[in-house]
Amino acid sequence: MKSLKGRSFLTLKDFTTEEILALLHLSLELKAKKKGASYDASLQGKLLAGKNIVLIFDKSSTRTRCSFEVAAFDEGAQVTFLTNSQMGKKESIEDTAKVLGRLYDGIQYRGFSPAVIREIAQHSQVPVWNGLTDDDHPTQVLADVLTAMEHTGKDPNQLKFAYIGDGRNNVSNALMIGAAKLGMEYRIAAPKELFPDESLVASLAEDAKLSGAKIVVTTDPNEAVKGVDVIYTDVWVSMGEEDQTEKRVKLLKEYQVTMDLLKASSNPEVLFEHCLPSFHDLNTSVAQQIHEQFGLRELEVTDEVFRSSHSVVFDEAENRMHTIKAVMVATLTDLL
Repeated sequence: MKSLKGRSFLTLKDFTTEEILALLHLSLELKAKKKGASYDASLQGKLLAGKNIVLIFDKSSTRTRCSFEVAAFDEGAQVTFLTNSQMGKKESIEDTAKVLGRLYDGIQYRGFSPAVIREIAQHSQVPVWNGLTDDDHPTQVLADVLTAMEHTGKDPNQLKFAYIGDGRNNVSNALMIGAAKLGMEYRIAAPKELFPDESLVASLAEDAKLSGAKIVVTTDPNEAVKGVDVIYTDVWVSMGEEDQTEKRVKLLKEYQVTMDLLKASSNPEVLFEHCLPSFHDLNTSVAQQIHEQFGLRELEVTDEVFRSSHSVVFDEAENRMHTIKAVMVATLTDLL
């Protein structure tokens, strides 16, 4: 496998199965290093010492920002957090990217349009990492798969995931891409109005054929979860779609992840994953507003499931940091 040094990480579509597996393996090694366990001796020292990284956020964030910052600090890099730049306002994306590429060794972008991150990558001449766009969330998928591997002891090509809810949002898209690349079985249960884009499914057919992946789309949650290792869901209304709340609640109220749905998997060890944040109780102002409007105390997942022994959501959240660290190390050094 060729070194990943100098590569941008915009989507898992751009990476081979071997390269994604290498990133997952590196994540495990770097996690062991941080935990003080035995790890590959080639990873000793501060791997990103002397590197400068800028984090651009057009969308708000908790896990992505903190994961990038802690990962960078752990390996000796310096970080600039940027939310009030002139990019796209008084200065073009192209010009901003060229400036940042002169100042920084790597750029993280979290925002809306995938066209923006592609333009940054085109003009910056340094690695650019996708912290989330409207159509994709590749760093999240690495954490999701790593968490499932750790809890099941299975290789990625042995894993079966069922995604319940909005089947065409960025997290489901990214999971489907990852599944196609890694040979996983990926099932989406969603109302037909929220099925994944047919062009995306079609574009993954060749990857799925090569890896042995199986992608299934259905309207039946109970059918989707049979025999799976992981049941996954996400919020019903993504950032920037708040005006769709009433419509989404009506479409997705039958797609809530409950203990009955977990039992329908017939797998007593089935895992529950969620990229977070989650509306599983009324302890947020947004959840309270939705409760006042629709009378719902829980949305995409019940509090019982979220707090159960099946739930690995906080392991998954931690793994964002370990997998993001692997992406930065792999693209800024010669280790892979």
